[in-house]
Amino acid sequence: MLYVITGPPGAGKSSYIKAHAKPQDIVIDLDLMALAMAGPGADHHNHSETLLKVVHRARFAAIREAEQHIDTTDVYVINTLPSAKAKAQYRRLKARIITVDPGRDIVMQRIEDMRQPAMKAVATKWYRANRGRSRSAMPQASRDW
Repeated sequence: MLYVITGPPGAGKSSYIKAHAKPQDIVIDLDLMALAMAGPGADHHNHSETLLKVVHRARFAAIREAEQHIDTTDVYVINTLPSAKAKAQYRRLKARIITVDPGRDIVMQRIEDMRQPAMKAVATKWYRANRGRSRSAMPQASRDW
């Protein structure tokens, strides 16, 4: 089964996966991939453009390969703001979309406390794109950090 975990930065998408994925599952998380490809001591969320370019290409390849195995292996993909093309692909693959959103105030405070300021713009974009969705449609109100 393909699980697509979406939500704004700082919502708890990685925490959701840690709580639900099993050791034999495949997890495709851009932040973890970047950290694995960065030099020792690299920041967990602040990466250079060059590193991100490499990681995005590796992520794309990993997703395409993992899609070939969703009949036998659970695959978790974090996709904060899936494009229309990605959404269509997820529908075709009968993915389960899981939205993690503890609420705008909590997200903005987490970004303030733990992330680079540019992530506030990404969170704002996410909330604009998801305007009108009821909170009940966003089942994962993760714990306060």
